[in-house]
Order: sequence, then structure tokens, then C-alpha cells
Amino acid sequence: MQKLSRSLAENLAALDALFGASADYYVKEIAIYHCKGAIVLFDGMASLDSLWELLLDAASRQAPPNRSDAQPLTGQEAYALILHGSAFPAESSPVQDMPDLVKRLTAGMAVLLLDGCAEGIAFSVQGLKYRSVEEPSGEGNLRGSREGFADLLRVNLSLLRRLIRTPDLVQEVQQADTAAKTEYALCYCKSRADPAMVRRVRKTLAAAKPELLLDSSYFVPWLLPSWARLFTPVSYTERPAAAAAKLCEGKIIVLVNGSPSAMVLPALFCENFECLDDYASTAVFASFLRVLKYASFYLTVFLPGVFVCLAVYLPELIPPQLLYKIAAAEKATPLPLFAEMLLVILVLEVIREAGLRMPQSLGHSVSLVSALILGDAAIATGLMSTPVIFVASVTAIALFVTPSLYEPAVLLRLGVLLAAGIAGPVGLVGAFFAFLLSLSGTGMMGVPYLAPHPFPQAPLAEDGVIRRNYRRLSRQGFNIWQDRR
Repeated sequence: MQKLSRSLAENLAALDALFGASADYYVKEIAIYHCKGAIVLFDGMASLDSLWELLLDAASRQAPPNRSDAQPLTGQEAYALILHGSAFPAESSPVQDMPDLVKRLTAGMAVLLLDGCAEGIAFSVQGLKYRSVEEPSGEGNLRGSREGFADLLRVNLSLLRRLIRTPDLVQEVQQADTAAKTEYALCYCKSRADPAMVRRVRKTLAAAKPELLLDSSYFVPWLLPSWARLFTPVSYTERPAAAAAKLCEGKIIVLVNGSPSAMVLPALFCENFECLDDYASTAVFASFLRVLKYASFYLTVFLPGVFVCLAVYLPELIPPQLLYKIAAAEKATPLPLFAEMLLVILVLEVIREAGLRMPQSLGHSVSLVSALILGDAAIATGLMSTPVIFVASVTAIALFVTPSLYEPAVLLRLGVLLAAGIAGPVGLVGAFFAFLLSLSGTGMMGVPYLAPHPFPQAPLAEDGVIRRNYRRLSRQGFNIWQDRR
């Protein structure tokens, strides 16, 4: 570890070797109390206006306060006077080595180096440009806060601190072991989170070595080493209000600089069917919506497979009038029903991906026009039947009711369809039990993914598939670790 030199020229030469070719590297040599010094910063990250308001007046003085003579100060004396004997709003911890100096500079601070002193003084004059605090586009709600996380880590931490105004909130900021040295934050409430689990997560994140760290989800392969899993017992949110609610439940939040997505550890399966609006609505209506969401999820996973299984292997279970219409529609198509359903589902996924990756001004138009034109053309040419397109469309729409389960639902839907199309009822039942095993075998930090609200387990929990009155729920708060205390 390279320590700072007492020679200002040597320190500046070392910095010039590191950043001299960078256009944003800025250094200004000054004299303060007749002592030679230099201000070092990155233009655009530190605010020059704020810096000069702090230092320009003092730099022009010819004598330190309460000193009658004009004898120049040594670098060590000027350092002690500025850091401890003046009203300068400097950082309390000095800069002692080159890695620490680089860390302060890349955090948007300005550093004052003095000739004859082997330590630098950092000033928090950040002037970082960042996206303003806006409502997240992927998490809509009718009531409650409209704020969403921004891309700057310090802004996100301040949003959490503003909502949880107690000493319990702990926000630990560290640098990841990557080439870019990206910062991340581990947030938890010390009176509610399990200390052993906090230590475990802290150790895992410190040991993780991703090539790049652009989002909190990059840590998942280290938190969950298993590569073959359909469900991931972590969740994500861009709403500070939702993150604050999870912290109050004893959960752990991971934020990464440059990303507005907060990772919540651990997550439960039932939380995918809940939202902030549930607690702002009546208990009856919120329970109705939750039942509807559960039904939509199972519909999008099993409807195509059940339809193919009944139409191909068990047609006697379909009402005669409906069966005649399905048979008449299928006679005009060249493909078997199973291949037809598989093709329609894959085409819908291609359209969705194209609409998502296109520029925002074109994405919705491309998705809508593609679906209408392709669907109408497929029916008109006899390539696909109307019942198949109808079932696939209902399945695709039902999937967006629970967007957080989109990835496993797509894979499960294809798996169920393949099993039902190849093995019929036996394959459909086998796929259902494989789905249950996948859910029941998922967990994190000793918390099963299927654990209902609240512990201990109950058939119909106070805040599970149906919700009780919020006044009743508030009598006994929920904590994710309470059955382990």
C-alpha cells in the first residue's frame, strides 16, 4: 500500500501518473498560510463553487487566526490548524495513502494536499449529476408515496433514512471486490434483523468477486450458489416505502451504486401477490385481489398444458359444443394442436422481448401492431386456430398480474406444456408435482420460500392469501425471524 509522501511534488507526480491522461482530472496549486498546497478533484463529481466558498477566503489569508506574526506555517502545522483548529467543514478522517486518496476522489470529494505533510484533508463538496427522484415505472400503485430510488447510492440511503427515523436503521457502505470498485450498501434494522444472518450476508458480499457490479442482482449467484433453480427467494423493489416496510419486518436490503433496484433478503412466495395498495384498501377488497392474483398465476402456468391435454388426450371431458368448435378450427390448420400452442407462446415471447428492448417511443406500438397483424394473418392463412390464440392470449395477459414471477412462470409454462403434450395426463400430473417440489425445496437463510404470514404456520394466516383488518394486524407485528428467537 503506497503511503502519501511528505513532498507535495512527489504526491502530484504519482497522481499525474495515474490520472494525467484523464480529461476530468483537476489539480490546482494554492498557498494557504504561506504553505504550498494543492487541491485535487475530478471535475463534474466535485463542485468547484462549493469548494471555493470553503477554501478561497482562507487560502488568501497571510496569517493564521490568533497569530500576530506572519511567519509561514509548516505543512504539518497548517494541516493541524485546518483539520482541528478551524471551522473548515473537513472530513474527520485524514487521507493517509494513495488507495484512500483515489477512493475519496472517485466518491466526489476534493482533497487538499500540503507540502511537508504526509496526510491529506478531504472535503465533502460532491456535485454529482444524477437522475431525479421519480415514480418507478414498474411498480404502480394508487395510494401512498410516489418516490422511487434514484441511481446514486447516497440519495437512496437518504430516502430510506427519511422514512425510518430511528437509531435502529444501520447502513453499511462497502466497496465490492471488482475492477471498478463499485460501492454497495447493506441496510437493516439492528433491533429486528437476525445478527447471525446479517453477519452471514455481510461476509458473503465481501467475499463475492463479480467481474462487474451494475445491479444488486449480480450478488445472487454468491448468495445462492445453486445454478438450477426456478424460484429465487429474493425480491426487488424500486420504492423506498416498500423497502422501509421490509426493513421493519427484519429483512435485509442491498443497494448498489448506479442502480435504483433494491434487493430484499429473504423473500417469501406469498409476497409476490401483495402490494402497498393492499393495506390502503379494505380487507375484503384486498383479499379478493390476492385470490385473483393467485388464480392468474396458476392460470398462466397450467392453462396451455391443461388445454392441450384435454383436447388431445381427454376430449370426453370437454363439453360437446366447445369440443366441436375446437375440432372444426383444428381441421383447417396444418400443425398439430401441441405444436401450434408451443409456436404461439414462443411468438408472444418474441413480441414481448422486441417491445421491451425497442426505444420507448416505439416499443408499445411494435408490440400492439405485431400482435394484431400476426394474429390476424395466422388465422386468415389457416396456420393457427382461434382457440389456440385465445388461450395463449389469456395466458400472456394473466402473467402480467404478477410481474415479479415472470421469469419462473415462463419456464414453468413451457415445461408444463411440453410434459402435457408428450405424456398427456401423466406428464401434466408429473409437472404439477415437480412445480410443488421446486417451491417447497426453495429457501434462504433458513426461511422456507413457502412460509406463510406470520409464523407459526397456519392454514389461513392473518396476512396470507386473505388479509384481516389492518387494525387487527397492527396488534402483533410481523418479523421474518420471530419463530427463531
